[in-house]
Amino acid sequence: MRMKSFFMASMAVLALTFAACTGSGKQSEATGQETSAVQTVDDLLANADSLAGRQVTFQGVCTHTCKHGATKMFMMGSDDTKTIRVEAGALGAFDTKCVNSMVEVTGTLKEQRIDEAYLQNWEAQLKAQSGKTHGDGEAGCDSEKKARGETGNTPGERIADFRAKIAQRKAETGKDYLSFYFVEARSYAIR
Repeated sequence: MRMKSFFMASMAVLALTFAACTGSGKQSEATGQETSAVQTVDDLLANADSLAGRQVTFQGVCTHTCKHGATKMFMMGSDDTKTIRVEAGALGAFDTKCVNSMVEVTGTLKEQRIDEAYLQNWEAQLKAQSGKTHGDGEAGCDSEKKARGETGNTPGERIADFRAKIAQRKAETGKDYLSFYFVEARSYAIR
């Protein structure tokens, strides 16, 4: 009888240990939506289309905080082609000590779509000289451009580049827009 009790207790401990190690995620207190454990930037970007609108927690190296109040930071994954923008939102600003440090962020993953209407609005703003600039001069923020895979240097070149990429995507997938993902931070910590 003791052997059977010992065996059952051992199996229960083993089952609990296995469940703790392989659990699919945790519940977000704010939204009740399930989120996975801490992800890498690479994993986040690879699964972004299915995670949009959900709370996520991820880690990466902060490569840049914006000069204009550190309200945005950029985090890199395994290489500089895997970068995501993080916006401070209600946090106000990020500590500039984040730069060149491993940072863990929890926030909501959001999708920004670039389509023809977006590009036409951008062109209208440029004509009216009312477009909000970010970065150094009209070329825009280098970190933002790198995160989105942009190659143009002037607003006109950037718009043309987006139109070419939209046309290519439409031919390949039928989607007439580009998706760029960013995270609106709820909390962050330098690790």
